[in-house]
Amino acid sequence: MNPLLSRLQPYPFERLRQLHAGVTPNPALRPISLGIGEPRHATPQLIKDALTGSLSGLASYPGTLGEPGLRQAIAAWLHRRYSLQVDPATQILPVNGSREALFALAQTVIDPTQAGAKVICPNPFYQIYEGAALLAGADVWFAPSDPARNFAVDYSGVPEAVWAKTQLLFVCTPGNPAGSVMTLAEWEYLFRLSDQYGFVIASDECYSEIYFRDEAPLGGLQATALLGRKDFKNLIAMTSLSKRSNVPGLRSGFVAGDAALMKQFLLYRTYHGSAMSPVVQAASLAAWNDEQHVVDNRALYREKFARVTPLLAAVMDVALPDAGFYLWAKIPDSFEGSDEAFSRDLLAFYNVVVLPGSYLARTAQGSNPGAGRIRMALVAETAECVEAAERIAAFVQSRTP
Repeated sequence: MNPLLSRLQPYPFERLRQLHAGVTPNPALRPISLGIGEPRHATPQLIKDALTGSLSGLASYPGTLGEPGLRQAIAAWLHRRYSLQVDPATQILPVNGSREALFALAQTVIDPTQAGAKVICPNPFYQIYEGAALLAGADVWFAPSDPARNFAVDYSGVPEAVWAKTQLLFVCTPGNPAGSVMTLAEWEYLFRLSDQYGFVIASDECYSEIYFRDEAPLGGLQATALLGRKDFKNLIAMTSLSKRSNVPGLRSGFVAGDAALMKQFLLYRTYHGSAMSPVVQAASLAAWNDEQHVVDNRALYREKFARVTPLLAAVMDVALPDAGFYLWAKIPDSFEGSDEAFSRDLLAFYNVVVLPGSYLARTAQGSNPGAGRIRMALVAETAECVEAAERIAAFVQSRTP
């Protein structure tokens, strides 16, 4: 058995299942879950039609590189969204969702024969970053976050000795769970460090199309262009259709960036056996070519957050994020107990599931930045999310002296 498997920690939702074991939810209220970030808006018909209209593709083995038409559609989307010129032949690769790509990229770029190889992760973070790093044979170093800046990563808090051993840096922008978006100045700082120490930057941008400001979030590839950098050196950006197009079951996304890295990533994936089905490719092409369903989807989230956020802000420390579909809330000081106790009691008395914030972070630099917080995924229809917010508000008020 691979001994590195013993370094993995239980996934947050397994911990949540164990936490809620033995809890009897209030039977007088219908269950509402804000726990898992699984989009539940309707899948656009155009994607369904493309999927069912391409079933003949099941008779063919797919190529790992993907069909030229899909890569061209992705390149066209990158141009519309970020004003980028990306070579579909050498700088784009379809993947089976960003989660799969995040894991595979770490296996591609980490050299475990280098003593003390490190991967830097944000904290709080998406646990795949940690698992991918550990199974690649690296150690994980959790960068500090700044609550005053919506839990943006404070890269100035990373010691020089850590940067010197770093082979891969995971970036999540917009962030999960706090929804902060990296600035151009932050990107410039990371690029300078990458040039100095030679590490690869993996930019997870799967929430980029759900935002609440007039200006769309800045992407990593876009930042390179704005800063006049050439060829996306040491940068791989990735995103997926799951959140953008409400197709989490499609398992479709892409990675794009440094052509030299992409060549090695393609080699790894050829042996990994992770080519995208021709049927999924056809549906993906339709999705990347259409923007109206994305605009409509974003409008649904904006309406939902506009209604839910004030209800919760009246009783908790929470605010509208820059982007994403999570609310990252601080438990009131009046609540006697941990974020785990909050989640357990909320289920028992009000039949609402939320994820304890400490499950999304690790203790580093002396504290767990998720402790005392909860993450709420506003993925259900508006009425259900509003009802959940009303119950949470009632629960908090019931515990307030």
